[in-house]
Amino acid sequence: MKIHPVALFHKLNTALLVLMKPLGAWGLGALAIVDTSSIPVPIDALVIDYVAHDHDKFLLYCLMAAMGSAIGSMVPYYFGRAGGELFLLKRINRHRYEALRDKFERQEFLAIMIPAMMPPPMPVKVIEFAAGVFEMKPLLYFGAIFAGKFVRFGLEGLITLLYGPAILSTIGVAFHEHLGYVLGFIGIIVGLLVFFIVRKLFAKRRGTQFPAEDSPSE
Repeated sequence: MKIHPVALFHKLNTALLVLMKPLGAWGLGALAIVDTSSIPVPIDALVIDYVAHDHDKFLLYCLMAAMGSAIGSMVPYYFGRAGGELFLLKRINRHRYEALRDKFERQEFLAIMIPAMMPPPMPVKVIEFAAGVFEMKPLLYFGAIFAGKFVRFGLEGLITLLYGPAILSTIGVAFHEHLGYVLGFIGIIVGLLVFFIVRKLFAKRRGTQFPAEDSPSE
């Protein structure tokens, strides 16, 4: 009997949850590794569930989920590092590739951390792949992913502690019903934040051009 790929995915996902969830914080960390490296797992919902049932380990759960996510994210990073440059050069020319690389290097930590803070459907794996392509330093990359994920899980856990898990379900429903507006608002806020921080950084370096002021010949 042929099993449909979607049904197989759901069975595998369920089996992972059944196997790992009883292991507590260690199981949560392992599931976070699986989520960012290969098989999508509802890691945010799991963090909320763990915190809701054991308030005292709130910080531990957030740390383990963030650490697991950072470890798992090394997989798309090294895929990008191994052969991502050729993959990109087949789709964009060398000049455009070098321009993207230069701009990424100027603000690489924030370019990774901020998307890592965002909930699905933010395409974080694409950004992780790009970090490998542009050869971001592994420790810096790991730190950016960890910081972004910890902020994300920490906020979810804190909201759960203060208001209960039901409030996050309500927020999730509203988020999906108005996805376009929410993503647009987040994009504006993130864009302004990145612009402000990078502008400040470049203002401290005398004689260094700000990216927005690149000459047309570059």
